[in-house]
Amino acid sequence: MPNGAAEGPADRGRDETAEEQADRKWGELIQEVRVAQTGVQILFGFLLTVVFTPHYQQLEQTDKTIYIVTVVLGAAATGALIGPVSFHRIVSGRRIKPAAVQWASRLTFTGLLLLLATMTSALFLVLRVATHDHFVPWLVAGVVAWYLASWFALPLWARHRHTTP
Repeated sequence: MPNGAAEGPADRGRDETAEEQADRKWGELIQEVRVAQTGVQILFGFLLTVVFTPHYQQLEQTDKTIYIVTVVLGAAATGALIGPVSFHRIVSGRRIKPAAVQWASRLTFTGLLLLLATMTSALFLVLRVATHDHFVPWLVAGVVAWYLASWFALPLWARHRHTTP
């Protein structure tokens, strides 16, 4: 469950109002978004330049299709990860911060999923072009497994392990 989506046992241990909790969660979320935003924007920026290189015209149609999918995924990830900033700016001062934190958290989680898809697609394209070997899907699957383990499985395990009912 994304940060801010629901109050859990760990949240009940703090002596803070709903507004104070929303302020704290907003600060935490923005720090998380800064890390993800930087990565996705750098990746997206590089992706945008590929089409202007001479080598792009020599790519097979399959690779061009993978590239287009990767760029669209990168654009979607960028939008989702910048979304919380826009959301906060538009609703600021409307006294709906707890709801804003939930929506921003959902956008961030969606952005992380789109970033995962973007990185997977970009890695697949680069390795296909660089090696043309049959083991590329296996390499990409291994990296995706690592992303899933470190981004989702480990945090979910820790959440389950260290959260008391």
